[in-house]
Amino acid sequence: MRAYPGWIGRSMQRLTNLRQKLKEKELDAMLVQGPENRRYLSGFTGSAATLVIAQEAAVLITDFRYIEQATAQAPDFQVRRYEDYLATLKEVLQEHGCRRVGFESDIVTYDQYTKWQDKLGEVEWVPAPGLVEELRMIKSDDELASIERAAAIADEAWAELLPRMQPGVTERELALQLEFLMRQKGAQGLAFDIILAGGPNGALPHAVPTDRPLQEGDLVVMDFGARFNGYCSDMTRTVVVGKACQRTRTLYNIVLDAQLAAVAAVQAGKTGKEVDAVARGIITDAGYGENFGHGLGHSLGLAVHEDPRLAPKGETVLQPGMVVTVEPGVYIPGFGGVRIEDLVVVTETGCRILTQSTKELLELGAD
Repeated sequence: MRAYPGWIGRSMQRLTNLRQKLKEKELDAMLVQGPENRRYLSGFTGSAATLVIAQEAAVLITDFRYIEQATAQAPDFQVRRYEDYLATLKEVLQEHGCRRVGFESDIVTYDQYTKWQDKLGEVEWVPAPGLVEELRMIKSDDELASIERAAAIADEAWAELLPRMQPGVTERELALQLEFLMRQKGAQGLAFDIILAGGPNGALPHAVPTDRPLQEGDLVVMDFGARFNGYCSDMTRTVVVGKACQRTRTLYNIVLDAQLAAVAAVQAGKTGKEVDAVARGIITDAGYGENFGHGLGHSLGLAVHEDPRLAPKGETVLQPGMVVTVEPGVYIPGFGGVRIEDLVVVTETGCRILTQSTKELLELGAD
């Protein structure tokens, strides 16, 4: 059983970076329980463990089910098995002199926190959300390679799905076929539940595939991604079944213009809200500002939604190595929606696009 490819050799640097943050916040240690944060720091892929990161120690606490897996996947950690979780946690904290301990206050439940307070009363628990997530914002070359492969799998599956999109085929059938194609091409699973919506259903930004058959003239919005080596991809394309009407062409071109301009605006040194404003301005000037109600994009990695965000309140300054989606959309109740999304890597002078599928308006089956 191995850690995911590319992780070995990076754990110590990631721990060093986190310890510097702990020092700045005057914390003796940090408890890490979020699955993505845990995996990022240790390489452990199991579903149950707590990491205790101190200046001179890195301990992974888990139960019988995961001892062998944790030992293999987290060689830079001391693996401790527990029978009584709180008793073991107390022992570890006492062994390493941890009195002021940070925790993921955005992940830990109130019930868990009160149990810590009750059983480990000598510890000062300090909310420390976002510390590991800040480290995860900038991707390493190995992380980028996994994300790029996940994006390629999604591209390949989408291209193979297109000929199957015909009048009479249901949204649910196509979504199942798309998932199968991605898995067939090497995906470990879905990055998130597929959104595949035809006609009026496309006006729902997070529509769930239904048994509605596609119809001639439908706009079909497809938002999906693959997971590879634990890392996610995310893309959206909108096509037409049959011939596009003038209204469809107009909406599509507005969204495409906004998406292309926003991609061109992505570069190191800009904030998320500055990039968002580029796309939002184009859509608003075209008269559809109220029909674009979500942010322009988000980062992704081990989770499909990570910081930074491209949104009206996105204050984070983009840096090289960050990965973001660029996905403006317009949604018209009773008619349908258009969303176009690329996955890009921020560079010093712009960005590199990972999504390779065409953004030309495709009229499937049209003569």
